[in-house]
Amino acid sequence: MEAAHAEATRRLGLHAAGPYAWGWNARTISTRAGNDHWLRVEATPEHRTTARVPDAGISGAENFPDAVPRPRLHATTTWTKDGWTYHADLLTRIAHPVISPDTPELLADPGLDDGWWAELRGTLDVLAALPADREAVRTLWMRRSFPLFLGVDAPDRIERTTGHADLHWANLTGTPLTVMDWERWGSVPVGFDAGLLHAYSLRVPVVAARVRAEFAHVLETPAGCVGELAALCEMLQSAARGEYIEIAPALMSRAEALTGRRPPVPPQR
Repeated sequence: MEAAHAEATRRLGLHAAGPYAWGWNARTISTRAGNDHWLRVEATPEHRTTARVPDAGISGAENFPDAVPRPRLHATTTWTKDGWTYHADLLTRIAHPVISPDTPELLADPGLDDGWWAELRGTLDVLAALPADREAVRTLWMRRSFPLFLGVDAPDRIERTTGHADLHWANLTGTPLTVMDWERWGSVPVGFDAGLLHAYSLRVPVVAARVRAEFAHVLETPAGCVGELAALCEMLQSAARGEYIEIAPALMSRAEALTGRRPPVPPQR
């Protein structure tokens, strides 16, 4: 990954400095590039790569209105080597830090004020009204995965909206709010974003309760319940592979509260 990062700097004519910031499973690597930019490189197994189209990933987010606070994209480059596809994005550097830099889970109350919550709620409302012709959370995956990881079938009718699809505490800054990492955005089940943020908040009950209160207008609807279950299903699938061990019991309990059934796949240690 460090070699890939060096290749990206060469391709884009950059000088990158500072310590590396690593992402999920060391599949992303990022650093500052000058005072105003941030270089992020992502690795994907070549057989799992889908061609990026003009409205895909972070490039598609460039068309969002200014009411969606996000880093801006300045340049991209993609190449393949030794069975891996590497994609590099040069972004505006956001000076204020994310709320949870080391894990997507929330480990302590960040003390966010009412204005921050109102801005996040407004951001997701604006996003929900935008068109999306790419499924970030696939219906076929839900049909296959709900029985495996929740013990229930996915409903025949799944209401959809446009969402970030990776809304967690390592992708949100404090005041002023910026929402990071738009590579996955697209069509999601209604309630997926709020449900995912709630799931990542379960170790801090006061914040989990705040998420539920702020997004009650979505989560406390039949469609929103399906979206929250999709978020829990995704995380329980990861727990079955040995991730999110500390939060897995709370995820299982929350899923059971929504479905009346204990999820059938225990987390792996």
